[in-house]
Amino acid sequence: MDGTRDGVRLRGLPAGLVMACHPGPAVAVTLLMTALAASAGQDGRGCLLVGAAVLSGQLSVGWCNDAVDARRDRAADRYGKPVVSGAVGATTVWAASLVALVLSVPLSLACGALAGGVHLLGIGAAWAYNLGLKATALSWLPYAVGFAALPAFVALGLPGSPWPAWWVVVSGALLGVGAHLGNVLPDIRSDLVTGVRGWPQRLGPARTRLLMPLPLVAASALLVLGGPGHRGPVGWAALSVAALTAVAGAALGRHRTEAPFAASVAVAGIDVALLVWRGAALT
Repeated sequence: MDGTRDGVRLRGLPAGLVMACHPGPAVAVTLLMTALAASAGQDGRGCLLVGAAVLSGQLSVGWCNDAVDARRDRAADRYGKPVVSGAVGATTVWAASLVALVLSVPLSLACGALAGGVHLLGIGAAWAYNLGLKATALSWLPYAVGFAALPAFVALGLPGSPWPAWWVVVSGALLGVGAHLGNVLPDIRSDLVTGVRGWPQRLGPARTRLLMPLPLVAASALLVLGGPGHRGPVGWAALSVAALTAVAGAALGRHRTEAPFAASVAVAGIDVALLVWRGAALT
């Protein structure tokens, strides 16, 4: 009987680890940054390195988040979380997060010392969020730094390590703030019960939901209006779709708690598409 239980546990371990890494956002961010690297002029090897570095960083952050939050998740009865459901142990998730973090260092630096340093700064900001900043009024800052670091990482990894355009970095930071609001919104009430008082928790659900579209739309507007070049109907259409998506996500958030974060991911996709459309505007 014990051997059977152990076999079931072993078969469930990979699935538990996959779910604990926040697979949706991890895969989305990895694919978007790899596409951005390709559009910016990276060769096949460079794109693979960017994808591997971003994925390892995202895995480390996702696993760290679930490991740190395991006690709060149990207190809030979040049985959808793999650690809370027993699909995987917190110690295993911690070990996986550290392995991914270690791997992210050489993979990031392989893209160039400056580019790698910027990417590791973004990963460090995300870890700082998990380890305590999420419960402070500065909870938005790690998201802003982390999202701004991603396009900067891609740009600095190009031949000659060119600096990214300022408006690209600012739009990334704004997108990060919007993603933070959308991500936290469904859990605000349970977070308050477990003592987490970050910026969205202090604003409250209603104000957070109404505020979320503003940084998202501002990020898209910067990508359309920033820098030189003809905007054309494509840019204005993309900006309109991004604005409608952000507003719709906030409106649907009254009844579907996952809608705001889904909207922020969709707007991120639109923003990367805008960068691809504008070609060399990344630097």
